[in-house]
Amino acid sequence: MKVLLDTHILLWAVIEPAYLSPLASKTIQDKTNTIYVSAASAWEIATKVRLGKLPEAAEFERRFVEIVVEVAQYTLLPIEADISLRAGRLPGKHTDPFDRMIAAQALELDIPVISIDVKLDVFGVRRIW
Repeated sequence: MKVLLDTHILLWAVIEPAYLSPLASKTIQDKTNTIYVSAASAWEIATKVRLGKLPEAAEFERRFVEIVVEVAQYTLLPIEADISLRAGRLPGKHTDPFDRMIAAQALELDIPVISIDVKLDVFGVRRIW
């Protein structure tokens, strides 16, 4: 199975795995699954660390690529122009650019997102929690 992690799930998986639901934890830990992380998550974490909204993730932010790719062995998804356009065109009033990008990438790849955030449902993504 291929899945895309929402940003908070990425942080929980690395920093606070006890916050994960049993299904989310099992899905992430299953080595036969491909776990994707959006470049939008790097952008979101860096922004929130810079603004002081996520001080507990400062070390994670500094070592983002190393932790995500080398340690956790997740697959990074780049932000592509066509998917950026899709994210901007998604219907609805939900304006969070990070959520829009993650939803657009999940829709493009036709994979579910692991997320607790029901706001993603407006985009028609499949969500695992």
